[in-house]
Amino acid sequence: MGNCFTSSKQSMAELAPCDFIKSTPAVQLYGDPTSSFTLYLHLALLYKTRALQFTPTNDPIPVVQFGPETVSGPREMMVRFIDVKLPQPPLMVVVEEGGETAALVVKMVAMQHRSVVWHLERMVWWSEDLVTRGGKKNGDPTMGSARMEVRKFGKSYSQLLEVMIEHAQMEERVLFPLLETAERGLCKAANEEHGRDLPIMNGIREDMKSIGVLDTGSNDYREALRNLSTRLKSLLDHSKEHFQEEERDVLPLMEALELGKDQQLRVLEQCIDVMQGTHSHLFSFFIEGLLPREAMQYLDLITRCKEEKLVASMLRRIIE
Repeated sequence: MGNCFTSSKQSMAELAPCDFIKSTPAVQLYGDPTSSFTLYLHLALLYKTRALQFTPTNDPIPVVQFGPETVSGPREMMVRFIDVKLPQPPLMVVVEEGGETAALVVKMVAMQHRSVVWHLERMVWWSEDLVTRGGKKNGDPTMGSARMEVRKFGKSYSQLLEVMIEHAQMEERVLFPLLETAERGLCKAANEEHGRDLPIMNGIREDMKSIGVLDTGSNDYREALRNLSTRLKSLLDHSKEHFQEEERDVLPLMEALELGKDQQLRVLEQCIDVMQGTHSHLFSFFIEGLLPREAMQYLDLITRCKEEKLVASMLRRIIE
């Protein structure tokens, strides 16, 4: 689940204050380790406490025990119970049934925006730190040498780049065509923004490759780091502006399509299917950029339209 408790740039890492976590009593979770229901509660409890003890069973209905108090039942009831017993950070989000399915797609896209922005802010902060140190180690042994840290930096950006490309593809292949059927030209500006962004994003990746072969600490190395940091800041600012425009001008139009519930759930499923990497090997990375409540809400959306086996696989990637 990452170094959530020590990082200066927190996300789902804003799990809970360290002092609060240390003071929580032991919590027992019993359930089938292959069940998405059990794994969902496992993740919810990991956001709340370090004192979690999990005991695998064959029972399809998980059980949570706080001291002498035991609870089992529907997922929403159990998450509400966990929130009452361990209030921080709050997890409970009520997802409306019925006519609110159009809003679900909008919520999903907005949460993807938030994750991307968090990761971009993290990359900018990291690049500024690299510039300040100018090729010196940061003192964290997990980062290794200066050259090893740059490779880790490049890997993190490559993961983010894949998420961003898939997000743009999802909008271009699923959401924008739907809106264009209602009125041609509605998404022209958003499509053009995507076209302008891709060369910038790929250019940053090539810059990182070039930095990786320069002598650490040299003048060329330090200058390359400064240029990279500047380009990342520009990408962050542009992405924020682009996402705000989409959320203000484009996404609300999904409500105006007046699609039925089943149609909207199919759209939600199509959006998830297009972003295969984000919802498989990159899922833990993606979820890291969301607050705990947002992460649980995102999983609720996936559960509504995807099969049990896939949901369980995604949850295991986060927990492990």
